[in-house]
Amino acid sequence: MGHFEQFMSAIEQRSAVLGVIGLGYVGLPLAVAKAQAGYQVIGFDVDEQKVDSIIEGKSYISDIDDQELSEQVHSGKLTATTDFRRLSGVDAVSICVPTPIDKYKQPDLSYLIAAVESISQYMKKPILIILSSTTFPGTTTEIAKPILEKAGAKIGEDVFLAYSPERIDPGNRSFQIKGIPRIVGGTSEHCTKLAARLYEHVLKEKLFQVDRTEIAEMAKIVENTFRLVNIGLMNELAVLCHRMGLDIWKVIEAASTKPYGFLPFYPGPGIGGHCIPVDPHYLTWKAKEYHYTSQLIERAAEINESMPEYVVFRMTMMLNELQKPMKGAKVLLVGAAYKKNVPDLRESPVLEIMSLLDRYGVDWEYYDPHVPTMSAVGRKKSSISLTPESVRDFDLVVITTDHDQTDYSLLAAEAKVIFDTRNKMEGFSCKGRYYKL
Repeated sequence: MGHFEQFMSAIEQRSAVLGVIGLGYVGLPLAVAKAQAGYQVIGFDVDEQKVDSIIEGKSYISDIDDQELSEQVHSGKLTATTDFRRLSGVDAVSICVPTPIDKYKQPDLSYLIAAVESISQYMKKPILIILSSTTFPGTTTEIAKPILEKAGAKIGEDVFLAYSPERIDPGNRSFQIKGIPRIVGGTSEHCTKLAARLYEHVLKEKLFQVDRTEIAEMAKIVENTFRLVNIGLMNELAVLCHRMGLDIWKVIEAASTKPYGFLPFYPGPGIGGHCIPVDPHYLTWKAKEYHYTSQLIERAAEINESMPEYVVFRMTMMLNELQKPMKGAKVLLVGAAYKKNVPDLRESPVLEIMSLLDRYGVDWEYYDPHVPTMSAVGRKKSSISLTPESVRDFDLVVITTDHDQTDYSLLAAEAKVIFDTRNKMEGFSCKGRYYKL
């Protein structure tokens, strides 16, 4: 029996030991899903706190609750470690590490390269390796493959290499890892088939197979670039509609009644998270290798990145109407996370708003039920408590993140001035002045 047949049999019989490198918003749900499918799973991460939390059965992300995690840990199906030498006991491993951009908007593949190098150092053969981190087209074949081949791997024979991008929407319980169709592309036909079959068992659905890893990599980038461009369009229209005295939210609501040819996207104080502000830059960076400038994508990114400054400009105008200077004004930011119902501060536009307020001497505080403390703006801050007295103490309340747990009726009843960047106060009767983005 050849390596391919041997491996396929181990997948079918669930005797293969599965690994997941990177136990964040992508990796932890995947590790739990693999264990729930009946496989023995080892999670790897450099963060000892994450590993200890998993071993204790305590989840640190909103998409996995403690019971889901502890069931798999206590059954012995799932464990976690910082010891990458244990990769020697793994038959198939998924790489779910961060792929951020640096301050020059260039890809930082250091985490991905470190993961592949760890695998190359400790792997047994045969092994199936699936990259899931979002990156530019060509990463699997141009970056990962040479590292493995240098370690003696025969790709497609004793080391099966594929790419299958994550499609996780943190905080959205309607679309979780098992409910989202998945793409897979391998470096050979056997690589594709093995990766697809494994994930079919784990996710309980058929995968869409493509014949090149580059197609799967590009598809993921296109998905997030599509969102970046359309959000950028709505942000630009929001600025225009304000100048024209129109409510952009009502305009979008009206346009959404068209049953074809229109898909609603919404403006906001900026974009955040690990995908939309980051992934398109991988494409624009790679495009330059082919002497091409992706003008539309770059312009959309610029518009979105300008929104925190626009929000602060609007705040200045509101305080001006109250005959108050920015310096010394008391402002409450309602929400610090980049999106509702999650504690994630990565790339949050609210952090940029906070930095701008600091620059202008504003006396600001924040409220966020999911972020009790933070130190992302050069000093430690704690979320205030929302009370009638605390809300009345501020000159301006700005809704920056539309968490469901926030008491909006309290804000409506007590705030002197509200600036709503998320259209969350629609339907409430505000006692004080009310402005929309």
